[in-house]
Amino acid sequence: MDVSHNLSQKLDLMARRHAELSDLLGQAQTGTNSALFARLSKEYAELDPVVEAQRVLHTLEQQMRETMELLNNPESDRDLQEMAQEERETLKEQIAQQHRVIQRLLLPKDPNDGKNIVLEIRAGTGGEEASLFAADLFRMYGRYAELRGWQVETLSSSVTALGGFKEVIAMISGMGVYSALKYESGAHRVQRVPVTEAGGRIHTSACTVAILPEADEVDVQINERDDLRIDVFRASGPGGQSVNTTDSAVRVTHLPTGLVVICQDEKSQHKNKAQAIKVLKARLYDMEQRAAHDERSKDRRDQVGSGDRSERIRTYNFPQGRVTDHRIHLTLHKLDAVLQGDLEEIVETLAAHYQSELLAKLSEGEGF
Repeated sequence: MDVSHNLSQKLDLMARRHAELSDLLGQAQTGTNSALFARLSKEYAELDPVVEAQRVLHTLEQQMRETMELLNNPESDRDLQEMAQEERETLKEQIAQQHRVIQRLLLPKDPNDGKNIVLEIRAGTGGEEASLFAADLFRMYGRYAELRGWQVETLSSSVTALGGFKEVIAMISGMGVYSALKYESGAHRVQRVPVTEAGGRIHTSACTVAILPEADEVDVQINERDDLRIDVFRASGPGGQSVNTTDSAVRVTHLPTGLVVICQDEKSQHKNKAQAIKVLKARLYDMEQRAAHDERSKDRRDQVGSGDRSERIRTYNFPQGRVTDHRIHLTLHKLDAVLQGDLEEIVETLAAHYQSELLAKLSEGEGF
């Protein structure tokens, strides 16, 4: 893919700004202003890899021009012509690769990509079968996390009599968690014969998945005294059976928004409270992020999907052994492997699709 005229203009502007910053950082008055020096240094460091990649591209293009001159020179001997032809093919691939490097460097960075996540899975339509599917999804993400070397901590769960989940909330921690799983938000649908179905009929059930970036202290400010109502009560298990003889379960209500989080998995009231507040902060941060995105995009929707919880994103069809992601029209006939955590192909294809959409907007000169 060639770098478009608009993209070339962006690169030239960045190169000029990089040179300007280099001059500013070398001035004595900049060195005496620590805040200014830090800000300019950060901007310089962000531009540096793009400008260096552009310099490499220019070098390759100059080598290509020299090679083409040699090829077009009728006085060149046969051996030189053959060497030049080989050099041309090599340079062509190197230039194409360098274009891809530059395009990736120019993609806007998602500030949440390095964050841990709060994973929320809720059973939707389908009764007990939807709850069992929620448990399948939770195991799927847990096994994927294990393969990636991530840590999974269950924060809250509501278990059914057959071992499914009405709701399960977990923290997944590790390198690049949000970056990998951020496209998993939405409605996941399953088509199979439920264990409770005596007639062998295929049923369709659904669960919703929410991927929330963990909120840092700077992301969300909560005044616990004024903003929160804390209620404690006795935790209960499947079917209402008691699992605790003390009032350790905690319900946290965020008064300004009405958001409610309940945590009861831990025996310690303090741990349940801390986990509930962690989930609450993630939800509040997610609300702020969505509001900001809606304001920026207005009527435009990303082709990969809006991340709306009600949007059907994927179907798991057991009779046919297939998984279909409806946003990118990807169908894989390896359902068992996917449910065992083999999500890499889906994750990578979604990321590549989203990057291609961003690159298209960038080439068109559209703002982000």
